[in-house]
Amino acid sequence: MSDHQDFRLTITPDDPMARDRVERLRKLGIDNEPDPEFDGLARELTEVTGAPYAMVNFIDEEHQYFAGLAVPAGDGSSEALAGAEAAPDVGREMDRDHGYCPHVVVRQKALVLGDVCDYPRFAGNPVVDKIGIRSYLGAPLIDDEGNTLGTVCVVDTEVHDWGRPGLEIIKDMAAKVMDHIRDRSDQDGREQTGT
Repeated sequence: MSDHQDFRLTITPDDPMARDRVERLRKLGIDNEPDPEFDGLARELTEVTGAPYAMVNFIDEEHQYFAGLAVPAGDGSSEALAGAEAAPDVGREMDRDHGYCPHVVVRQKALVLGDVCDYPRFAGNPVVDKIGIRSYLGAPLIDDEGNTLGTVCVVDTEVHDWGRPGLEIIKDMAAKVMDHIRDRSDQDGREQTGT
């Protein structure tokens, strides 16, 4: 193993639950497809936080997939994109070693980075140079069985003092996304049993 590979392993944490997560996502009917309801929740998050980007993110062994995505529109507002092709900097898929959501998934705790450059572990992440990310706010999506399915997050190209209010906002949105997943799962179960 080269020194470069060793360094990268210290940046992106090991994720021993990735295979189990993928199986759980399949059981819940969540796959790598844009979801208009998740897009709406991402857009709502940009409106509440003022951050230009928000994602509902599911992570497997190799990739992250933004089933919900809101990016800046040309007029300065935020819009959810069905395919995200119109967003020059952020698409629907990202390598697992890009960004901060893999840390949230492994830690199973919210992560607040007002300025990613203040943290050597996070400052070297590829999204800093590639997309210009300077601040991050994310919370895990944890189901009733204790499985972390993914994250909900916002990012900005400017520094933010998210503080306690930001932490509460992101945790509330994570709960809202999980309510949506739970409701969808319950409805699918009723349809399968004919009740």
